[in-house]
Amino acid sequence: MPSGEEDLLLPGAGRTEMMDLDERDEQGKNVAHVQEQYTGGDINGEDRRSRTMTETENAVADPVVGQIPYRVYKRRWFGLIQLVLLNIVVSWDWLSFSAVSTTSAQYFDVSASAVNWLSTSFLFSFCAVSPLVIWTLNKGGPKPAIIAASLLILTGNWIRYAGTRASTTHSFGVVMFGQILIGLAQPFVLSAPTRYSDLWFTSRGRVSATALASLANPFGGALGQLIDPFWATEPSSIPNMVLYISIISSLATLPSFFIPSVPPTPPCASAAQPKTPLRTTARLILPSPSFWVLFLPFAIYVGLFNALSSLLNQILAPYAFSETAAGIAGALLILVGLLASAIISPLIDRTKSFLLAIKLFVPLIAISYLAFLFAPPTRTVVAPYIILSLLGASSFALVPIALEYLVEITHPVSPEISSTICWSGGQLLGAVFILVSDALREGEEGEPPGNMRRALVFMALVAGVVVPLPLCLGVFGRGVRSRRLEVDKAAAAGGGGVGDLDVDREAG
Repeated sequence: MPSGEEDLLLPGAGRTEMMDLDERDEQGKNVAHVQEQYTGGDINGEDRRSRTMTETENAVADPVVGQIPYRVYKRRWFGLIQLVLLNIVVSWDWLSFSAVSTTSAQYFDVSASAVNWLSTSFLFSFCAVSPLVIWTLNKGGPKPAIIAASLLILTGNWIRYAGTRASTTHSFGVVMFGQILIGLAQPFVLSAPTRYSDLWFTSRGRVSATALASLANPFGGALGQLIDPFWATEPSSIPNMVLYISIISSLATLPSFFIPSVPPTPPCASAAQPKTPLRTTARLILPSPSFWVLFLPFAIYVGLFNALSSLLNQILAPYAFSETAAGIAGALLILVGLLASAIISPLIDRTKSFLLAIKLFVPLIAISYLAFLFAPPTRTVVAPYIILSLLGASSFALVPIALEYLVEITHPVSPEISSTICWSGGQLLGAVFILVSDALREGEEGEPPGNMRRALVFMALVAGVVVPLPLCLGVFGRGVRSRRLEVDKAAAAGGGGVGDLDVDREAG
């Protein structure tokens, strides 16, 4: 193979290795399923079978007739980048009005609580469409889900813009409808990363791939927190802010229709292994204590993060913080978290220390929520900025690790099922936490008026209560198996073909 065809699995994940052609005797066991999954049907208007055989022959001459080697392809990055773009814009859309809640309330002539419903309805929409998301990802794979999300994002953004321009009354109801449509789009791209990484990547790159696509979602929120206050400096600027966001979102959706659907050949043995049928999945997941011990803290911490992100401006405003200062605080919460995850995810890919990392980051998250309770009353930016940075680092590092570990312990259940269930739980709790926090807001008689100290106490208590659950994993004599890794290791040890060739000879 020419050296130019080699590629990295992921930054820091190490060079891929050529598979020994003499060690393929066990590979034929999976051929029938691999051919059905990876060579049947049509992909982008071409016959998948002929395309697969052509690329296989171009890559390396396989002396074993009918066998398909395990390979990774450069084109996997196109779909991953598109997932990143869509997760960025869908989260930016979510927090469009939260970042400038006071200005938005003035423009639409509604209360701050009504503006909060723009975020809350978004989260409830996620839960409502989740069953359809699971079915789409399970039956069609990531590409149909990505296209569905793109269409909803396009439609929702321009309906929101129309609502901001509607006559002189600025139709808040039309804006809410557009927001709900975008909320329906979010689960299609937020639940897809684990399915995509399982389909296109090996064990040496899955955590990093999942981290890159999943954490692009809060990165979009950071952009909204940071940029929107500069675009909406006064109530009359709200329509222009929505217009700019709509243009960016529209451009981000266009490549969705051109990404590849599935790789011509599977990347590794676990990707080629048949997944549990959708109708029998519940019987495997629901009785599993390990699943619930991970699901509950994941959903609660995602819910708390969503509530904090949505209400951050309202939490800080009573203590004389400006919308710009609150936006910077929200951006630090997310950007520092992204940096931490960028460092930690490749390490987990190499070491597979899922359980150790989970037991480290969960207590740090709880401590951060407790510490933030005392930050706003300082009336300086130092304490909020430092504590939110720590909270972001621990939260973002945990997300891809927990998602991938859930896939490991529930294998051969298809990855999108555990992912969608966890994200749905987080969005549902996020909506509930926003409503509870809003109800706990002090009135004008508070000191200072309108402060949300009781809401912060509530968040700190909930964050602390869930800490013991993940700490119990692997103790009391009950081991936790990484079943997907076991499949890949067994295939490698038995010459099963985990060659991880990185080949892509397509034009362009």
